[in-house]
Amino acid sequence: MTGANTAATPLLQVSGLESGYAGMRVLDGIDLEVRRGETVAVVGGNGAGKTTLIRTITGMVRGTAGAVAFDGVPLLGMSTDRICELGLIQVPEGRQIFAGQSVESNLRLGAILRRARGHEARTMARIYDMFPRLAERRRQLAGTLSGGEQQMLAIGRALMAQPVMLMLDEPSLGLAPIVVEQMFRTVAMLASEGMSILLVEQNVAESLRLCQRAYVLENGTVALSGEGEDLLTDDRVRQAYLGL
Repeated sequence: MTGANTAATPLLQVSGLESGYAGMRVLDGIDLEVRRGETVAVVGGNGAGKTTLIRTITGMVRGTAGAVAFDGVPLLGMSTDRICELGLIQVPEGRQIFAGQSVESNLRLGAILRRARGHEARTMARIYDMFPRLAERRRQLAGTLSGGEQQMLAIGRALMAQPVMLMLDEPSLGLAPIVVEQMFRTVAMLASEGMSILLVEQNVAESLRLCQRAYVLENGTVALSGEGEDLLTDDRVRQAYLGL
């Protein structure tokens, strides 16, 4: 059962969230929200807690305090597969494709959720139109793709699941600059189509340019938050993350 579908109600609401590993706290009272149709960035350096945040929201790491709600449904304690069935879909750090399977097999695996059944052919056609390189290589083993092509595949696989909201964890990591530009264009295109997106990134400048709002994480807490364009001109952000 989902919550009230109103524009005023955040689609994703994180309140006072704490979590960590082996008794060590990584997140310390995180508050953030993503509204419907909004693109929000979570930026910060290595060790800030960005990936732990994503993994806690999706149930891969146990939250020890606070609350997470998606479309009004509490998520803490819920299994990852049930969270995915709600339409909250992650594109993981490192892409995590199945290297020994073909491009098309990887895409089909994204449609195993109940929510995706009956949409597979239409969604795959859309993905091949979005990423012509994947269409050209549909029978090729995924492990033989370039890093940029593998990122396309990871995003395509997530779209096969019919997401209500996408969470992208470090999608530009390890990619050449020209491929990073292509990846951000893809995220911008999805945003223009109304997809709700939480973008977790070390590439602070590009993320702040792209997103309506952003949160800056430092040592497991929200150090700054605001509109992306405003944070681009904030002296603390410029000095700490943009080298200015």
